[in-house]
Amino acid sequence: MENGNEQLDNQSKGVLLAIETSCDETSVAVVIGGKQIASNVISSQIEVHERFGGVVPEIASRKHVEVITLMIEQAFEESGYKLEDISAVAVTQGPGLVGALLVGIVAAKSLALALDVPLIGTHHIAGHIYANQLVHELEYPCMALVVSGGHTELVLLEDEGSFRMIGRTRDDAVGEAYDKVARALKFPYPGGPHIDRLAGESERAIELPRAWLDADSYDFSFSGLKSAVLAVINQTGMKGEELDKAALARGFQESVIEVLVEKSLRAVKQYGAKQLLLCGGVAANRGLREALAARCEAESTPLLVPPHRLCTDNAAMIGAAAYLKWQRGEFTPLDMKAEPNFSLEGWAGNKNN
Repeated sequence: MENGNEQLDNQSKGVLLAIETSCDETSVAVVIGGKQIASNVISSQIEVHERFGGVVPEIASRKHVEVITLMIEQAFEESGYKLEDISAVAVTQGPGLVGALLVGIVAAKSLALALDVPLIGTHHIAGHIYANQLVHELEYPCMALVVSGGHTELVLLEDEGSFRMIGRTRDDAVGEAYDKVARALKFPYPGGPHIDRLAGESERAIELPRAWLDADSYDFSFSGLKSAVLAVINQTGMKGEELDKAALARGFQESVIEVLVEKSLRAVKQYGAKQLLLCGGVAANRGLREALAARCEAESTPLLVPPHRLCTDNAAMIGAAAYLKWQRGEFTPLDMKAEPNFSLEGWAGNKNN
């Protein structure tokens, strides 16, 4: 009888098994009540893709297949929970690499069917945003700056689980721009941390343009900045001069950060946001963190940033976002498909996804 009562108690708390396979990390987590992490295991593929200078989708999919079962077993072992304790299975439905997404989705569907529990298809960016809830209390309305390899977006959260896109990149995402510039400077993949480190070491910055776009726009553009960096590299080579990589890295990073910070704080003010949330893999960038922290302190705006382990792709953030749906009984049919171009606002507003 004790075991039966314990299982009922676990069900009422919302014990979610979460799976994330949108790109090149295979991650599985057990999350309780959308806030407590019982386990969060991650298998990274960085070493595999490093020699190619970026993620190879077919290889990423195969690696997910190789380790997904092991990651599920490890997540349960570390969490102390059992299969029968699970209230629902959450999985990244999109956006992401379609082949990679399918590996996680097939695993999640199989578990949900075998355990006879609900399936919750979850939006990857909602996960990055709600990673903050794993370590902070959110106050609405709040503004989220999402910066990653595939995304640069400003998202207004007027209430819990309500997402309104007010700005996005028109070309390269900020993480993509970092990787392309790093490749041009002959840094190994992933290049973002190398640029961040060099930028912090240089006392000089090569001046580069800022893409502000229209006066009232919250959109971003980084392709022109990337071209400007390439122009500096080419001109320096043509002159037979030695390239100051550190100064170029600092100039590039200052250009990126100034635009991100200014637009984010302007959006906070215009929409009356109580907090600014920094989300996504580029949230680990030290220069961006420091610049946002200084500006937010000057304007008395609380800045919420997850620890580094929750900035990059992980399943705990998927469990945190999926809990919003679990609370409302908004579950996903078992014929769910992978959505590589999934709409965040659509995910929030469509109960059947």
